[in-house]
Amino acid sequence: MKRSQRVILPSMKKDWSKINIAPFTVAVGVVVIAGCSDSDPSNDAYIYSGIDDCSESNPGYTEQCRAAYEEALDEAARTAPRYISENDCRAEFREEGCFQPRNTSWFVPAMGGFLFSRALGGSRGYYSEPIYRYGGSWYSTDGRSYGSYRNGYKKIKIKTSEMKKKPAVTRTMSRGGFGSTVSAKSSWSKSKSSAGKSSWGG
Repeated sequence: MKRSQRVILPSMKKDWSKINIAPFTVAVGVVVIAGCSDSDPSNDAYIYSGIDDCSESNPGYTEQCRAAYEEALDEAARTAPRYISENDCRAEFREEGCFQPRNTSWFVPAMGGFLFSRALGGSRGYYSEPIYRYGGSWYSTDGRSYGSYRNGYKKIKIKTSEMKKKPAVTRTMSRGGFGSTVSAKSSWSKSKSSAGKSSWGG
């Protein structure tokens, strides 16, 4: 599989529109939903290393892959974790680095990848959202883990309910804030899983 060329961001103080133009490595999850009676089914998804890989694996969807990437950048500007200082941000997001968006007083992590689903239909025919590299894994803005990014593209599972817009971020967080979000999300997921097993007598 052809790999997209990885380009290091020349400055951590680029605005989203400029990063939008820069071709850097991304990850794309393509979700194919099969017919299921479950009200919130788990869907197969694939994480790719770049837009080129997405296009090659989904012939005829090059424009959708590109548009989804650009929309994920816009969504990242709205939902990315915000930090008071660049050092606080870099302490958690070392892989991609951080930058200060134009006309703001905070710092945010650079988007490491995005999820792309062409299974939900609708007027656009796809769904996308930004994801970030944190602690060796891919994470959504609300702290949901999608597994390690160190072994190339991989198959994952994603719930239909997870494929929705995240609330806008309006407050800054201190160093370790995203790690706390990840821990809280993990604890909630484990609690929900245990409750589900108990309800079925497991």
